Amino acid sequence: MTTRETTDIAVIGAGVVGLAIALELIDQGHEVVLVDPGHPGMGASYGNAGTIAGYATSPVGTPDVLRSLPSLLFSKTSPLAIRHRALPSLAPWLLRFLWQSLPAQAERNARALAALLSDAATLWDDLVLRVQGAGILQRRGCLYLYETPKAFTAAWAELDRRRALGVDVELIGPESLAELEPGLPARLGGAAYFTGATFLDDPGRMMGLIAAAVLPRARHIQARADRLERRADGVVIEGPGLHLHARRVVIAAGAHSRDLARQVGDRIPLDTERGYHVEWDMAEPLLTRPACPTARGFYFCPMAGRLRVAGTVELGGLSLPPSPHRIAKLVEGARAFFPQLGPPDREWMGFRPSIPDSLPVIGPSRGGGEVIHAFGHGHLGVTLAPVTARIVAGLIDGHPTGINIAPYRPTRF
Repeated sequence: MTTRETTDIAVIGAGVVGLAIALELIDQGHEVVLVDPGHPGMGASYGNAGTIAGYATSPVGTPDVLRSLPSLLFSKTSPLAIRHRALPSLAPWLLRFLWQSLPAQAERNARALAALLSDAATLWDDLVLRVQGAGILQRRGCLYLYETPKAFTAAWAELDRRRALGVDVELIGPESLAELEPGLPARLGGAAYFTGATFLDDPGRMMGLIAAAVLPRARHIQARADRLERRADGVVIEGPGLHLHARRVVIAAGAHSRDLARQVGDRIPLDTERGYHVEWDMAEPLLTRPACPTARGFYFCPMAGRLRVAGTVELGGLSLPPSPHRIAKLVEGARAFFPQLGPPDREWMGFRPSIPDSLPVIGPSRGGGEVIHAFGHGHLGVTLAPVTARIVAGLIDGHPTGINIAPYRPTRF
């Protein structure tokens, strides 16, 4: 049976971005309905590395990636890979990605990322206080690991580019790294230490706290939004058992946002990265802060009662089954650093919404401000959730946020 409802603002998507937007709007006095078929805060919002990655100013597409793209995309074991069955549908996205990987475009995208990331840590500090989650946010920084002295030296130029964009990073050699993280192998060539970085030691629990702050004050319609139709007095959202009329709609449905955006006149080149993680339960962590072996493309994530190993990029859409060899590669990579690890206690795959220029889509639809887009954050959904919420709330209420949203508007395509 379909129930017909109305609301001031409908937020489609109850991941971390949708929840943060809903909380911001509720606090500003708006009536909000969340529309999502799943449990709020799950999916990629639960299964990520937990880092608040204000240091992640480098887009996925860079000249270095462009030079090595053929070997990366067509190797089953590389940190960036493609499912061959998905290649025909991915071709238009890949052509845009190649263009965005050229030097001028990559530099522009890095500056745009840095502008969004500059307030991420501060806004997360505010968010955790609002939801009483301060104990989950850990302030111990993050490491990029280089397995050889040559790789360590080769990274200096890129780290200098990040410094120029406002990122605090220290270069530490093997001895200093061993003092900081004695559980890591002594043979490493060095590390970049992002001293100001923070991380969530339980992303799922944090999502639960944000949801708990939202749901008593907002309705959650557990249904799939399939159709959007603009009308003179707002937007109608429909799906199985769903008919909702909203004065305004925010599309924050992550990897599922592309078709909804197209229905309101915006053709967004969004495709799907499939992210994986494996976990080992343990009473004491093997290290005390997130650490990314950069050549392997994953993070070691010390979390409450477990070690999570999360990461790599697999372009493969929403419908294909998980790739067992991607899980196996994570396990193999983890054991290269910690040989004592046995079989993982659990494994997971989720979907990240990926845009060729690595910038999210934030802003009003080209057809009018009654629809606002807030998706496409790639690896930075958790990091940028409160930033995106502030921008969206400012657009709805007409309040300046101090952020020039031109680089993120849907009309840029």
